[in-house]
Amino acid sequence: MAFTIYPAIDLRKGKVVRLQYGDPEMQTTFSDDPVATANQWITAGARWLHVVNLDGAFDEFSAANWQALTQLTALGIPVQFGGGIRSFRDAAMALKRGVSRVIFGTIAIEAPDIVADAVQRFGAERIAVGIDARDGRVKTRGWQTDTAVSPIDLGFEMKAVGIQTVIFTDISRDGVLTGVNAAASAELARETGLNVIASGGVAGLEDVHNTYAYADSGVTGLIIGRALYDKRINLADAIAVSQGNS
Repeated sequence: MAFTIYPAIDLRKGKVVRLQYGDPEMQTTFSDDPVATANQWITAGARWLHVVNLDGAFDEFSAANWQALTQLTALGIPVQFGGGIRSFRDAAMALKRGVSRVIFGTIAIEAPDIVADAVQRFGAERIAVGIDARDGRVKTRGWQTDTAVSPIDLGFEMKAVGIQTVIFTDISRDGVLTGVNAAASAELARETGLNVIASGGVAGLEDVHNTYAYADSGVTGLIIGRALYDKRINLADAIAVSQGNS
């Protein structure tokens, strides 16, 4: 199983931003030009882009983000896209705009039948689920709403409806450079048999090494955001690690 590095492009009102702990009040804007940002990562060797519609995650519509998505999917490499995908129609709209993999989040808890329908209609390779957790409990609605569900329990539920890939984010580490929770990602993969993409807290190249070490456990990738934008990690170096070349 290949291990993939996903540079993150988080969109808010058409701009590239990062949030601390997913808090919209703790935002840093890095660029007004998502396409230029994407091209920077493509030039460095990215094979996928991870794009998040933050406005959608917070139940806010943003035409600018959807316009940016259309431009990003035209750049020639696969895009996985999430944030506010709350219906079958949302997923279909994203796929129609050229997205290679759509990420359901909140709806996996609130209406898992929609996830099941999307997997049946579009195929498991084109549908993933984001499992975002703090202190062992899944959070929804842009990480603003608590649930009593554990990541592993949700993983089993999603596997039962045909999901093969999940993105696991430890919210307590997201956007604050405290180190990725690679062990929790690996536990989720081992317990459920799902392919797990780790996310949240990547601070340096050591985190890439630590996560790649769990590739044999079912951790198939790593999303890197703020560490790239703060130049704490060179994307080409991270990709080299993911290919076993460093």
